[in-house]
Amino acid sequence: MSSFIIEGGKRLEGETFVSGSKNASLPIMAATILNEGISKLYNVPKIEDTKMMIEILKELGCKVKKDGSKVVIDSSNVHKFEISENLMRKMRSSVILAGSLIGKYKQATFSYPGGCDIGSRPIDLHLKGFKKLGIQVQENFGKIICTTDSIVGTEINLDFPSVGATENIILASVLAEGVTYIRNAAREPEIEDLQNFLNKMGANVEGAGTNVIKVEGVNKLKEVSYNIMPDRIEAGTLLCAVATTGGKVRLKNVEIEHIKPILDKLQEAGCNIENEKNIVNLTSPKRLKAIDITTMPYPGFPTDMQSIFGAMLCTASGTSIITENIFENRFKYAQELQRMGAKIKVNGKSIIIKGTRKLYSTKVKATDLRGGASMVIAGLMAKGTTEIEDIKYILRGYENVDEKLNGIGANIKILL
Repeated sequence: MSSFIIEGGKRLEGETFVSGSKNASLPIMAATILNEGISKLYNVPKIEDTKMMIEILKELGCKVKKDGSKVVIDSSNVHKFEISENLMRKMRSSVILAGSLIGKYKQATFSYPGGCDIGSRPIDLHLKGFKKLGIQVQENFGKIICTTDSIVGTEINLDFPSVGATENIILASVLAEGVTYIRNAAREPEIEDLQNFLNKMGANVEGAGTNVIKVEGVNKLKEVSYNIMPDRIEAGTLLCAVATTGGKVRLKNVEIEHIKPILDKLQEAGCNIENEKNIVNLTSPKRLKAIDITTMPYPGFPTDMQSIFGAMLCTASGTSIITENIFENRFKYAQELQRMGAKIKVNGKSIIIKGTRKLYSTKVKATDLRGGASMVIAGLMAKGTTEIEDIKYILRGYENVDEKLNGIGANIKILL
């Protein structure tokens, strides 16, 4: 079991950059199945989740070559249409392959996905969308078997703007007969990136970024080269890490429009922020101010950032309240912060944080991907040496986060 060893109390200052988006890369990698040819992807983050997606694609019959952040996928020989239960349980995002397999080959078999335990994330909306497209869905001994003779465009109204369901329905309908409308669609930037990738491949998708997406089916797609968008959650995490230490950073490769809710809250907490094209310059005060946060679907404050702000606000002046509206089990990190001296209390869908002057180092664990990132933030603040166990969760979603933070003044080592 690998750990991070963090020597805390160091002010971070300097220049670093944001890697490609995890949450855009995974559905785009899945979408390469649709063109039955070569897809060249650039700016793919070197993280455990993209490694896992590559393994699944290979198992299905794709040939994959990786060179740094470039990934070349040849999907011309896909011959398997079942995603193994073992791989499915390791990474929830693997469910997105179902839409591509159904869209291209009219069949897919998979089990309920795994991933981080942050609460109920049912795939009912995915399956309801598939059924509306004329796909037969059967459950057999824990496996979900999807088959159809043809996919016919229709209108689908989502009960909730689910990112995964929106993406899966788009992928399943790109090669369909007729036109599909997805109403109450998720509006996240990663869906826009998927739309842009598909359209460059020859698809006809419009409306991503709004709550109504139109997919007009086409007969065939073509080979493509595409550059993945920057990771907005990594950008927010790096900015919070610097703000936590009273530091200063010049952060490059940022899509500023995507992180406006994060920047607004950092400014409210007392940070000075100046934006250039794709660059954020942040200077933080010696001590941050308490703020209130409510998570909402995009363009609201992202649920993926609440645990990171939760850690950062532990030493802010005053009392902060964070309300979580997306996932019901995303406060497990709070008990780890309590072990470090944080005055943090869970109250239903909210946590109440009374800022204290100091956190103290101890041994903690990463409870999930973003909860693990919150422990890194806390470790940077704490007096002494903090050990974070179970960093496999952190490595699933952050590319070389230790190296990036060390490059601007942190002292983080990996203990294997």
